[in-house]
Amino acid sequence: MARDSLFGETIRWFGGPRASSVPPVARLIAGACVAMAVIALLFAVVVATSLHVPVGGLILFAAWCSALGLVAWRWPQFWRSGVQYIITDQHVIWRRGPIRRSIDRDAVSYALIRWNPKVPGVGDLVLVRAVPTGALRRTLSLTLSDVVGPDRLWAIVRGVTPSAPLGDGDRPLAQRLDEGERVLWTGTPMAAPWTLRRLVTAALSCGVAVAAGRIVVRGAPTLRRMSHMHALPGWSFTLFAAALAISVIFVAAVAFGVGYVACVRPQRLARATRYLVTNSRVLIRRGREELSLDRGRIADVISAPTRGGLGDALTSAHGATALIDLFLVLDGPHARAFASSGAFGEGEGDHLVPVLSAIEDAETVGAILRPAPEESLATAA
Repeated sequence: MARDSLFGETIRWFGGPRASSVPPVARLIAGACVAMAVIALLFAVVVATSLHVPVGGLILFAAWCSALGLVAWRWPQFWRSGVQYIITDQHVIWRRGPIRRSIDRDAVSYALIRWNPKVPGVGDLVLVRAVPTGALRRTLSLTLSDVVGPDRLWAIVRGVTPSAPLGDGDRPLAQRLDEGERVLWTGTPMAAPWTLRRLVTAALSCGVAVAAGRIVVRGAPTLRRMSHMHALPGWSFTLFAAALAISVIFVAAVAFGVGYVACVRPQRLARATRYLVTNSRVLIRRGREELSLDRGRIADVISAPTRGGLGDALTSAHGATALIDLFLVLDGPHARAFASSGAFGEGEGDHLVPVLSAIEDAETVGAILRPAPEESLATAA
């Protein structure tokens, strides 16, 4: 078999991106830039033809927005087209020309898989290494984008023979287990708590919605007066009204998007989340995202009441057990290290992290996941 030129190790797998997808953030940036460019260009035409003043600044701004949108849309595809992925005996390597990044296979704490909704069997494999908290707290990750069968590739990284069902993201996790792997516990989050982050995002959405309303309230009378006074030619007035309408739609879309992220999306994600604890791994499935964590990486389990106070509210309303968050403390290859989610409850936004959130039977799953006393003593020694 071939050997890697830098490490001199035998290459176990070699490949590259199969599809050429654009990240959602890049698509949002491109759409926002196009909308602002159209608005600026329409206002430039109206000002230049009606007031006869220079509009070079508006045209330059529209050109800049158009260029930025084009770069946001095409750059990820161009960058990924020349990327190569290599798995050797001890490393996973990301390479593009002279640029090279690598991560030790034994140092990977857990993996994230994001399936491509448009291309069956293709997705991103994110290898994450959690490092200690405190001044050195950070998350090291290596992303293999748009690979065929990312779960099959993860099995190769773990040194496990891939099973036949791997490679199909539409299959449930329970049907894509390793040979001899069995489910010991399964559950779902019982709530999506209102954290401070969600409250601030919801308030921001309300503020943007108020701004959109103010544009409508102030712009509508102005349009009526201009129409009655015939201050602008017909085609120029149409362009001005179109620019104002696009501005309102753009601001309203931002308010709706932020409100969706704050109010609706967490509930949908909670309903689409499922936890599985097997005899060898902890698996989390959330829509088209998956997290896979070997239980051998878990050094301890820390439980805490679900943040946001929703667990206590449900307890008082229904007489049920308070909801608990289980934080999985991970163990690094050379030193004890906490997961990127932290053992102290710091937020990670919408990122999928090794935390079992808002569950009821925390004692059962905690007893399953906590290492035996003799294992803890051996690790400490």
